[in-house]
Amino acid sequence: MSAEAAATDDREEALWRTVRDELDTQGWAILPGLLTPEQCDATAALYPHGEAFRSHVVMARHGFGRGEYRYFAYPLPPLVAHLRTTLFRRLAPVANQWHARLRIGTRFPPEHADFIERCRAAGQARPTPLLLRYGAGDYNCLHQDLYGAHVFPLQVAILLSTPGEDFTGGEFVLTEQRPRMQSRAEVVPLGKGDAVVFAVSHRPHAGTRGDYRVTMRHGVSRLRSGTRHTLGIIFHDAL
Repeated sequence: MSAEAAATDDREEALWRTVRDELDTQGWAILPGLLTPEQCDATAALYPHGEAFRSHVVMARHGFGRGEYRYFAYPLPPLVAHLRTTLFRRLAPVANQWHARLRIGTRFPPEHADFIERCRAAGQARPTPLLLRYGAGDYNCLHQDLYGAHVFPLQVAILLSTPGEDFTGGEFVLTEQRPRMQSRAEVVPLGKGDAVVFAVSHRPHAGTRGDYRVTMRHGVSRLRSGTRHTLGIIFHDAL
């Protein structure tokens, strides 16, 4: 291995150590520049092409907010499939640690394909990676992406647009509710190509008497202008 390649590996390992630490302390972490601007533009450009997707959801029809999104169909676009596979490898150890701390018996295999087989055996066979589009006045209500009995406790959202240029407003928002405490909100600062890794529904929090469960939800604040695209990577499939 060349010195340059070794330095790259060291930087990547340092990044993921930081990600693991931040997931444990706050339930979310940023992966800066996960996608290039060109990858962002190419992914956002898929939105009008219905053949790439299995369904189209208009949020206002379901009380989810305003805006719309499309779930990808299998086979997933190569970039989406690659992200789902490689990110799962990094996140599965964190998920297993979280389940151990919360005394949940389920453990996750190191490879995403094996986890998807588990989902399919339970009837969860519909792909869940999705592409979201918001316009001026649109927003996404606080929610959790739960699609069946098998849930991977972490997911990823990647901003495909440039804040301040393509859109204004539209911040990614997380809330957490600890037992006997009021909810706390966080606005996650993202640039084009940045990803946020965050808890789907619950995460462990270390208290004075051991770990306890914190409930988390996520959403998007109202856009004031422009258009915002986001790629969502959810690792479990849907019923």
